[in-house]
Amino acid sequence: MGCGPSKSGESDMGKSEKLMKAALLIQKWYRRYSARLEARRISAWKIYQSIEYAGEQDQLKLYNFFNNMLAFLPPDQNSNQHLSSVITARFTAGAVTRTESEQELLKHTDYTTIRVTSSYKGPRLTFPLSRYQLTTLVEGFKRGKTLHARFLLELLHNTRQLLKTKANVNVVNLNITKQLTICGDLHGKIDDLFTIFYKNGLPGPDNPYIFNGDFVDRGNHSVEVAALLFACLLLFPNDVHINRGNHEDSVMNMRYGFMKEVLNKYKDHGTKVFTLFEEVFSWLPLATMIDKKIFVVHGGISDNTTLFSLETLDRHKYISVLKPPYQIEGGNSEANDSGKPKMSEIIEWKQVLDILWSDPKTQLGCSPNSFRGGGCYFGADVTDKFLRSNNLKLIIRSHECKRDGYEYTHYKQVLTIFSASNYYEEGSNKGAYIKLGQDHKPEFVQYMTTKASRGRNISIRQRVGIIEASAIRNLKERIFASGLELKQEFQKFDPENTGRLHVMDWCCAMENVLHMELPWRTLREKLVDVDADGKVIVTTMFDFCQIHCNFTTAQEGPSLTETLYRNKDSLGTIFRIIDKDNSGSISMQEFEDACDILSRHIGHEISKEQVVDLARCLDINKDGQIDFNEFLEAFRLVDQRPRTDEELVSLSLTSMSDKEADLLSRSSGSTVNII
Repeated sequence: MGCGPSKSGESDMGKSEKLMKAALLIQKWYRRYSARLEARRISAWKIYQSIEYAGEQDQLKLYNFFNNMLAFLPPDQNSNQHLSSVITARFTAGAVTRTESEQELLKHTDYTTIRVTSSYKGPRLTFPLSRYQLTTLVEGFKRGKTLHARFLLELLHNTRQLLKTKANVNVVNLNITKQLTICGDLHGKIDDLFTIFYKNGLPGPDNPYIFNGDFVDRGNHSVEVAALLFACLLLFPNDVHINRGNHEDSVMNMRYGFMKEVLNKYKDHGTKVFTLFEEVFSWLPLATMIDKKIFVVHGGISDNTTLFSLETLDRHKYISVLKPPYQIEGGNSEANDSGKPKMSEIIEWKQVLDILWSDPKTQLGCSPNSFRGGGCYFGADVTDKFLRSNNLKLIIRSHECKRDGYEYTHYKQVLTIFSASNYYEEGSNKGAYIKLGQDHKPEFVQYMTTKASRGRNISIRQRVGIIEASAIRNLKERIFASGLELKQEFQKFDPENTGRLHVMDWCCAMENVLHMELPWRTLREKLVDVDADGKVIVTTMFDFCQIHCNFTTAQEGPSLTETLYRNKDSLGTIFRIIDKDNSGSISMQEFEDACDILSRHIGHEISKEQVVDLARCLDINKDGQIDFNEFLEAFRLVDQRPRTDEELVSLSLTSMSDKEADLLSRSSGSTVNII
């Protein structure tokens, strides 16, 4: 027997060392795998956000174009006179209390003559409301019922009368309420509102709420969300506070879905309902002050924001905040001797625009919000100055989607809260709301509400794949819509027409045209092919994509189809402005006028012969009317590139039944529950 180490001991040490190395290797692999997934998620997030802000910027550009067109439209042609009168009427629609008497408004939006038939099975309202009726309204909306036009109009009239008594800045005292719940953007996502009420309870004297704007547009249930919030406000006027957001705006509603939703749900009474909604939105308070220490506002501030101005301005003047002072009241605002608006009017309008549209940024100072096209970027120095000058501790705002539903910036002096989960795509972000006590320390409740989550498990990779695939599809649409400009930019880097670019040149060209600040080098493999030398084959960006539309004409060429597809969102806004009776149909002449407006807006001539031929083709019933909603939905971009296995899995998960998705997810490895 010796006293040296045994062979079994050496064997155990060897096994332990191998196990440790294996564990470290697995850990290293997992971290690298997680980092790649996170990079893909961040990339998809940037795509969504860039496209969202670009769309808002396009809307502002279109609105500015209308302003200029009305100012310089030649008055010597009948068509121009007709066009001018239609657009002017639409831009001042909703401003009934400034152009008509109160009696005329009541007559225009009268609900007493609307009959409720025995076939109506939805919720019924009587005023003043009771808590039981609020519960009934919630349950009715959960069952998919639509509130009858008569009850909705009466609800809006009562809400308007109450809001007219409210100050521009709500005041909340936590010494009385003890606690407070603050919700951010909901954007018509009623399931998120149901989740908040389920987790946190319905509003009441012992459970007060602040809803910080942007509760309409984008989602499919904006009417129901607004109706619930207004019902809560009427039932508990001292315990429910609703701030205005940048989407409680008639011009934004024309583009982002609320107007279309109202007209689809209320048909014959759609004009009345939408007009009254616009009126109610213009009376919403602009901000809320909590204990004179916390300032709650939808967007943010600028270096010119003052509480005195916000408290004393006439908020009802702004049916649309996007209308500069010289257009308010049809151009009859108080002006100086030169016919231009007074500086005080411009300052007042800018105050409202800034608090509804601005975003915090890391850079110091205050600069124009170039991404959104409205409001400003404000730095930590601007925040600190505003808080110090008003003896405040915190700004709570919304307006921006955040992955976790909330985010601190500016050294925890600015807090963003966003309550619409799955805002961009299923699994893209959590929603959240704030619980605030007397100590003024925010606590956060997060959630993710999707119908698909009921009984479904999917892996993290699959969830990221769904988000990424959807983002890439949206990006390809944006790229294809800018195809002509991109090809011209590629030509600058490729004067010999080789069809190939160095990766850096391709990235520069993409950014120069699209201005989206995306990681183009990372996205390259999703968008374009490369040759053996690593150069980008630029033609492959467009070779696999084509526009599919459900109509053909004798004279139509690719240029007309591409032009209409590229600008279909703007064209949809133009259609809704021209559609005076909100019927969803326009005459052939109005269709031609809309294409003429679009041609002027984009600075690209559209052949009148092609437009006339297309209008005749779209007039299926030969009654001289065109259903423009069907026309707009007839376009889609078809990507003919073979799909990867991951893209196929992502698409299948978004379309298959819950049972099928469960079977697939179980066979694909580790899974996580979507909350």
